[in-house]
Amino acid sequence: MKIAVITDSSSNLSFEYVKTIENLEMMPLMISVDDKYYRDQIEIDYETVYKNLVDKNVTTSLPDLGDFTGAINKFIKKGYTDILVITISSELSGTFNAFKVASEDCIGVNIHMYDSKTLSMALGYIVKEAIQSIKSKFSISEIFSRLDDLRYKNSVALYTVETLKYLRKGGRIGKVEGTIGDILAIKPIISVNDQGVYYTVSKAFGVNRALITMRNIVSKKYADDLVDVTIHYGAGIEKAQKISDKLKKDLHIRNIDIVQLTPVLGVHTGPDIVAIIVRKV
Repeated sequence: MKIAVITDSSSNLSFEYVKTIENLEMMPLMISVDDKYYRDQIEIDYETVYKNLVDKNVTTSLPDLGDFTGAINKFIKKGYTDILVITISSELSGTFNAFKVASEDCIGVNIHMYDSKTLSMALGYIVKEAIQSIKSKFSISEIFSRLDDLRYKNSVALYTVETLKYLRKGGRIGKVEGTIGDILAIKPIISVNDQGVYYTVSKAFGVNRALITMRNIVSKKYADDLVDVTIHYGAGIEKAQKISDKLKKDLHIRNIDIVQLTPVLGVHTGPDIVAIIVRKV
């Protein structure tokens, strides 16, 4: 058995990283600016997305299915017998279902679909776990079990944003409460539940208090564990740097990275996103 992995760019993995992994391909989701389409990270960058959010019609769309089937055919030619497709939550995007339908026409390889029920580096960590599990010669069923453990037991993803208008505009509001929050500056701490839908974990008055609450949540959950941490930011890195310094004092950290949120997710959060993603090692 020779196993490859295909994911999408909502995993927030860099294309530079993906190029170093022989059995990994990442499909860019699409960003539309006034009905002109661009591949996430490849044909459009963070600055362009945030600059156009206010006065242009910026939306997101599924990856090009030609890119997807092309990746499958490439792996078939290289002798891969199985492909594990790991996507953004099916409750937040149609990517999982589109890939599932497209894969039904692929002959000569076994396709295994995994709905991560999450996104950003929470998905990225799942992809990295899959790559490591393949290297360790685990079977498909064993890999799925390990991915489930990481997703549902050994990781947490928390987000806060300055405004909920971008989540509302994109139809991604899920179970997040927030109508009154915009008026009173009450900021929700957002996560993704086991069904893959956004929900409110807690609330705080103002972004700074929201960040303190997020830090306290992860510190309490992982006080005694060795962890990897990713901090996402939108247009400004300053808050991310400060919270990184604080978490280094709170947690036993193996690796900590400050990573700008991929543009296709920034469309739905706006420029003032800050996220903390933690995985138990």
